[in-house]
Amino acid sequence: MTPVGLGRVRPRRLHPVQRWRGLDHLPGGWGRCVVTIGVFDGVHRGHQALVGRAVELAAEKGVPSVLMTFDPHPSEVVRPGSHPAQLTSLRRRSELVEQLGVDVFCVVPFTVEVSRMTAAEFVHEILVDRLHVASVVVGQNFTFGSKAAGNVDLLRALGQRFGFGTEGADLVTDDGVTYSSTYIRACIDAGDVKAAAQALGRPHRLEGIVVRGDGRGKELGFPTANLSTTRFAAVPADGVYACWFIHSSGRRLRAAVSVGTNPTFSGRERRVEAFVLDVDEDFYGQRVALDFVERLRAMERYDTVDELLDQMHKDVAQTRVILPETAA
Repeated sequence: MTPVGLGRVRPRRLHPVQRWRGLDHLPGGWGRCVVTIGVFDGVHRGHQALVGRAVELAAEKGVPSVLMTFDPHPSEVVRPGSHPAQLTSLRRRSELVEQLGVDVFCVVPFTVEVSRMTAAEFVHEILVDRLHVASVVVGQNFTFGSKAAGNVDLLRALGQRFGFGTEGADLVTDDGVTYSSTYIRACIDAGDVKAAAQALGRPHRLEGIVVRGDGRGKELGFPTANLSTTRFAAVPADGVYACWFIHSSGRRLRAAVSVGTNPTFSGRERRVEAFVLDVDEDFYGQRVALDFVERLRAMERYDTVDELLDQMHKDVAQTRVILPETAA
């Protein structure tokens, strides 16, 4: 599966992507640039097309491409408690957009003060005075400024006043589905990780640190790595999944992953537990990731441990079929 935007011919970057936190310390002699703006959670196929166009336009103009995103999510500042499930961490987002050829990954701290800026203030103070934009590339549904009062038409009008161009890119659709972060979150929440992967252009990834569990899996012959995820991580619906287990060293290992409360043992705490195939290794304390490829089944309660073990053997066998063997 080739993500939209990844197939473009891009200029060869001579330096690693720059990562900025805020706009207070721009490099000396900073000139003009092409900017694309958004949360970009997921860096899905729609985002990839948008970023690809910004990179392409920057190359045409001979200026750097800048991706501007925000932290925390604007909704959490405007409506506390409404933070959506997070598809990608900022670190993961920066990795993904670097692959798309972006020169600068800029994270603007989204504060109450920023949320209260009018659309005209945002354009003048941030885009013009700070970044010296030559062009801005955004999605057709882009809004900005206090109470989301600004839209692409207003951005275009302000660009004419301040001397920069504006492109409003069409949304990416496939078979009547418009790819968006909201749609992908709904797929993940329903356990439809294959649909999520289609929209993302790659499997949904869950990152975290391996922590100690209760040791029951080891007693049953299926030792698991228990993943501690971040507060807002988009965890798929309860069930069992075939996943790639991504080690910090870069190794990709096959894993059967359980998400849920372990009802056979009357569990109450929702956990993400990965049984890594063909590896006898303790991953405790290590940062790892899980790429969710396919849902095998829903979470079920079994009357006996033997019934559970029988099903677990079937889950592992099915995982082997779904995921081709890869070198460790």
